[in-house]
Order: sequence, then C-alpha cells, then structure tokens
Amino acid sequence: MTSLLIKNAAILSPADDLKESGDILVRDGKIAKIGKAPLLRENESVDRIIDAHGLRAVPGFVDMHVHLRDPGQTEKEDIITGCNAAAAGGVTSLLAMPNTIPTTDSPDTVRYILDKAKNAKAHVYVAASITKGLKSAEPTDLDTLRQAGAIGLSDDGRPVENTRMLSDAMKRAPQLGMTVVAHCEDLFLAHGGKINEGEVSRALGVAGIPASAEDCGTAREIALAAAENVPIHICHVSTKTSVALVRDAKKRGVKVTAETAPHYFSLTEQELLKRDADYRMNPPLRTAQDVKAIIDGLLDGTLDAIATDHAPHTPQDKADFVAAPNGSIGMETSFAVANTYLVKTGLLTPEQLIYKMSVSPANILGIPAGTLKVGAPADIVLLDPDEQWTVDVDKLHGKSKNTPFKGMTLTGKVKLTVCGGKVVFDEI
Repeated sequence: MTSLLIKNAAILSPADDLKESGDILVRDGKIAKIGKAPLLRENESVDRIIDAHGLRAVPGFVDMHVHLRDPGQTEKEDIITGCNAAAAGGVTSLLAMPNTIPTTDSPDTVRYILDKAKNAKAHVYVAASITKGLKSAEPTDLDTLRQAGAIGLSDDGRPVENTRMLSDAMKRAPQLGMTVVAHCEDLFLAHGGKINEGEVSRALGVAGIPASAEDCGTAREIALAAAENVPIHICHVSTKTSVALVRDAKKRGVKVTAETAPHYFSLTEQELLKRDADYRMNPPLRTAQDVKAIIDGLLDGTLDAIATDHAPHTPQDKADFVAAPNGSIGMETSFAVANTYLVKTGLLTPEQLIYKMSVSPANILGIPAGTLKVGAPADIVLLDPDEQWTVDVDKLHGKSKNTPFKGMTLTGKVKLTVCGGKVVFDEI
C-alpha cells in the first residue's frame, strides 16, 4: 500500500484541536504520524512526498446526502463516476440515498452498492429505505438491511407517508446502530408543485410548493422524536420555519439534528426567472428571508451539517423547465460555495466550516471520519482557501452537469484528496 508524506501543510482538524503547520505521514491507509518535521526516521522512506506549502490540510468531507443513481439510472451517474466527483470536491465519505431502481430496500441491493464501491474513490455508506419501493405501504426488514451493511434509513426522494412505519423505524434504528434521515414534506400540500410558491411561481405561472409542505413534515418528525425520545436527522432544510422548529426542539432536548445544502444559503427563487431547470430541486430554492434564516441556523448551531443532495440528471432530462425532474449536482462545488458565502464573508471561521462539512456529519452517522488523529483512516484534503475559479461544467468529473453554480466564480479550491491512504484527486 502506498505511503505518503505531506509536508509543510497548514493543518486544521477541529475534532482534534489541531491548528498548526506541520507534516502528515500516511502508511497502510492510516495516519501514522502528524506534527512538526521530521516525521521520518533515518533511512526511512515513503512512496511519495507532497509539498503542501500554502495549502490547508483538513479531514475529508462527509456528504451525508448523495444520489448515486446506481443501480437503475446509470446514464445519469454511477457509483464510480459519482465518487470521482466526490474526490474532486474533497468528499471522502458519502451516504447514498435509496431512491434507486430497484429501490435500496433489499439486502441484495445494499450488497451490490457496497461491492461496486470497493473500487471507488470515496467511502460509500448506504441508506436503505424504510418502506418497500418508497411506497409507504409495507415496511422493509431493517435487521436484514443492517446485516447487509446499511447504516442509514430513509425514503428520501419522498417522505415516509405512513407515520406509524416512520415511528417504528425511528424506534428500531438506535438499537441497530442506524441513523434515520428524513425527507420532510407533506405531499398533500406540495400537490405536484414545481418551485417555491410565491412571487416567482406566480410571475412564471408555474405551480408552487408552499413552505408549509416542508414545515409540516419537519414538525411531524420532531414530534415523533420528542414523544419516543429517539433521534431524528432532518434532511435539506430550506425554510425559515423549519429552522425555527429545529431550534426550538433542540432547546427542549429533543434528539434532532439537521442539515442544509449550499444552494439554500447562497441562492434564492429569483434564479428561477431564468426558466432553467438546473435551478429546480426539492425542496425548491426559497426567498431571501429563508436564506437569511438558513445562515442564522448555521451560525447558531441549529443546523449541524452541510450536505449537497447531489442529484444528477442528463441534459435531456433537464431540457424542459416545467417537466424536468428535480435535482442538482453539488459535490464538486460544496466546499467552494460554503467557503465563498460563509467564510470569506466572515460569518463562519474555517474551523466551523470544516466541522459542519466533516466532523458533525461523521458523528451523526457514527462513521470513522472527520478526524486527523493518529490511527484514523487517512482521509485528507489539501485545499487552497483563497484560489478563485470559475465553475466550468465541461471540467466536472461526474456524468451529469446540472449544477446551479455553472459559470459562477467561487473562492476556495480542493487541490488534492487522499482517501484511505490513496491519492484519488490531484491538481497540485
């Protein structure tokens, strides 16, 4: 196995209270030594020495909300290409959502994903579905899904409509060491809407999804967590009321965590006036007031993590603004967008951003990530927090190009990614 010595890096690892210049020695896929030079003994050698002068070394990012489209829709993305995109964005661990074809509702599908991921450039973890076929009619066998290797549970892409099935899964998941991650939406309120219900939907004459659809779903999940005293993780928070609900629940001691995505703190529904379906996702882009609330939630700890909801679609899929499916890709731009909008504006410190993109999601999922301590998996990102670059869809590493950040100039660039001790992305 390849051995590496990363020299002269500005090391930043919030979980380990590390903020110093130094070197990192990697052997056998793990961090062997970290600190001031020299780390190599006399006559000791490594396969590669990487000079990280001017770069920051951080633990690999953990994206706890990713759609790899594999099995079933591999013309959009597959496990290998999705992880190529992850590596280019510094994502070394990801949680794959279950709305595949077939649904990830059987041990065989879980094992298929994990087996194919053995050759991928990121650690792939699996969220299996709570109900068969995401239909909220019949529960899956959680025990066999866990035995097959799934660590998360969700019907993401849809909410679990059957509240009893959701409650049962929430109660069983902690016993199995699994995390329930909830897509919060009242489908009766959403009622086939395409974009945020409001000023822009009226101007475009397009059916809207009211913020209340998300808020009612969030309230239900929080109520279940409070009543049963079990954990729940709220996916892709996009509204000011959902932020307030999570904040209030945390103050009351409810075991709730929550994530948002970069597009919810950087873009508003005004982008939809372009009638470009790359700006359509679910939950939809909201108002400037919602964006402010999302940022406030990140600042005060209400929102624990930043995930992407990476959702690839082909150009053909996205050709028609109204008929196109929801979703946008995000792993290659997530750090840069967050760095541009949160750190460079002075809202978050670099440590706080790394915590929300690496440490916190690793803790929520209970996976070995988010740290640079000796003995930990060597998942390391070297980044230049000051490099400016323009998002060119033709240079992205996944199959699909449906990013809402296309053509945007961002600050902060991933330069090299190490996953399990192997260099999986290199632009140094």
